[in-house]
Amino acid sequence: MKYWRNRKVFITGHTGFKGSWLSLWLNYLGADVTGYALEAPTNPSMFEICDIGKSMNSVIADIRDLGRLKAALKKAKPEIVIHMAAQPLVRESYRYPLETYSTNVMGTVNILEAVRSTDCVRSFINVTTDKVYENEERQKGYAEDEPLGGYDPYSSSKACSEIVTQAYRNSYFNPAKYKSHNVAVATARAGNVIGGGDWGGDRLVPDFVRAIIAKKEIKIRNPKAIRPWQYVLEPLAGYILLAKKLYKYGPRFASAWNFGPERKEAKPVGYIVKVLCEKWEGSSYSIDAGVHPHEARYLYLNINKARKLLGWKPKWPLDTALDKVVEWTKEYENGADMKKVSLSQIKEYMKAK
Repeated sequence: MKYWRNRKVFITGHTGFKGSWLSLWLNYLGADVTGYALEAPTNPSMFEICDIGKSMNSVIADIRDLGRLKAALKKAKPEIVIHMAAQPLVRESYRYPLETYSTNVMGTVNILEAVRSTDCVRSFINVTTDKVYENEERQKGYAEDEPLGGYDPYSSSKACSEIVTQAYRNSYFNPAKYKSHNVAVATARAGNVIGGGDWGGDRLVPDFVRAIIAKKEIKIRNPKAIRPWQYVLEPLAGYILLAKKLYKYGPRFASAWNFGPERKEAKPVGYIVKVLCEKWEGSSYSIDAGVHPHEARYLYLNINKARKLLGWKPKWPLDTALDKVVEWTKEYENGADMKKVSLSQIKEYMKAK
């Protein structure tokens, strides 16, 4: 924790689900956190429920507004930047492709341009997704050096974001010329993240939670689709560790990184819902037989690089992750102090081996 005390960190997308958890965690570690994002994207939202804005400098603005972004970064004077602002939903990207590309691609260009205009940033991470790979529906996990692609607007926009980051790293933050610019740039690709406090639309666990609270049956679209499920704290621990390594060792870690679960934790959608229903008495589900946009049926990440070179590994198995989702949501239903509940999960995770 000593390393993060008073460390200046700038997070884009801090009002979102993952951004809220990351802001809360870094604040707990003692970091001086500034966030830049639109208003919380859901109602309710973890950002508001946990009153996260009160313990950080929260700037509400659009990542596509380069002028405001540059001004916010200049004022914050961060040493570390973690870029998470995005349009994060596959089905939403089919409905609004222009907004998806402008946010996910030009948003990345803008934050990198803002970083390029400062002399304080030492560590930059662009958080993308496991969907950046050219998915061949194979059972072998994708490693960081494999081809990027994307069937749908969301996936391809995040692959584009990876390519933009690589171009900026090569052109302006080249590891071979590190001593001239002192900026280490990396990308982080995570699996399907679940956790308490997620009310995002068109996402399996939030859909389940909403159905439970409304006392309705949950409908699932693709029961046989297999995903690399992981609790939200797993990839965030990876980002925090990577940010520190980039700051301390620069070009040694300036590349792409996968943060996913163990292979055995990749399970079908139907399995996840079945287990959640077992853990939450009175819940039920059915298959939605309607016509739905294309989504990958199988996706798995190879995490050997992060395990060997970063010393990062998953701590909580899938069953624990699902327990924590249920635990958080039941505490919320019971009117508990959700900031305390969330910090309790963070502390428990930090102690886990």
